[in-house]
Amino acid sequence: MPNSPHPDRRLAVAPMLDWTDRWCRYFLRQISRQTLLYTEMVTTGALLHREPARFLDFHPQEQPLALQLGGSEPAALERCARLATDWGYDELNLNIGCPSDRVQSGRFGACLMAEPELVAECVVAMREGFPGPVTVKHRIGIDDMDDYDDMTRFVERVANAGCETFIVHARKAWLSGLSPKENREVPPLRYEQVYRLKQDFPALEIVINGGITSLDQALEHLTRVDGVMMGRAIYHDPWLLAGADRRLFGHDSAPASRRAVVLGMREFIEAELASGVRLHRITRHMLGLFAGLPGARHWRRHLSQHANRPDAGWHIVEQALAAIREPS
Repeated sequence: MPNSPHPDRRLAVAPMLDWTDRWCRYFLRQISRQTLLYTEMVTTGALLHREPARFLDFHPQEQPLALQLGGSEPAALERCARLATDWGYDELNLNIGCPSDRVQSGRFGACLMAEPELVAECVVAMREGFPGPVTVKHRIGIDDMDDYDDMTRFVERVANAGCETFIVHARKAWLSGLSPKENREVPPLRYEQVYRLKQDFPALEIVINGGITSLDQALEHLTRVDGVMMGRAIYHDPWLLAGADRRLFGHDSAPASRRAVVLGMREFIEAELASGVRLHRITRHMLGLFAGLPGARHWRRHLSQHANRPDAGWHIVEQALAAIREPS
């Protein structure tokens, strides 16, 4: 599986822990062929001290696909970058945005915004082991280090190390006092700082993230920056992606209907079931597909109640689908 040298980042689905696993990504790929997908964050320790295939395996249809790493030891990141190369990922991303206590205790995530020299060393090491683009996802600031100049010093140093793409969550992060969920909601969004970053560093690719809930909003942001990353809005209403290929990428590759997406999952689901995967591992990502349509509640309830049974098979999906009344 060859690496694509330049994934198109006009729209990406954010890496979301416990959500953007390989089953979620395969499902989302049935709705948009062009949107860049990301793995969940994987720590260097998990890759180097456990079975890497458990974290790195993916279906070729998931591409274009980026691997997000969490870590702060350059040597370990280089080794993981070589694994990403072996597996054929299209992009390698370093997490400098997660504010959770667990991540901080491992000295990675958002706390590294205070150590741009170390982040630069990490980027250099990752580029040694990976032939494609190495990108960084970060916040606009942390704690009281949230002036625009603080962010530009971070970006300038890391850019000098060879990073050309910065994915910026337009909120600061509080490293103590707020939960990860609160850090996604409480600090105010400051989109203007991300726009200004693009103005001040026109040669860099700047992708904006945070609070974006529609393709209309994405298109508006794209008049000021190079790309948009959306997360939970797409997870809870996956059909938001249906217009992305045409409106953002100029490709007419949208599925005919939501029902067609489900039916197109049959072969994949049956193959996964045959390998020992429980149906629930896949269908939990599909619960929001029919949001707002008649029968959506039955769809969600039936899958939630029955997909985790040991004998659950494709017939459970068919039963859930029977109640849907999708407009023609």
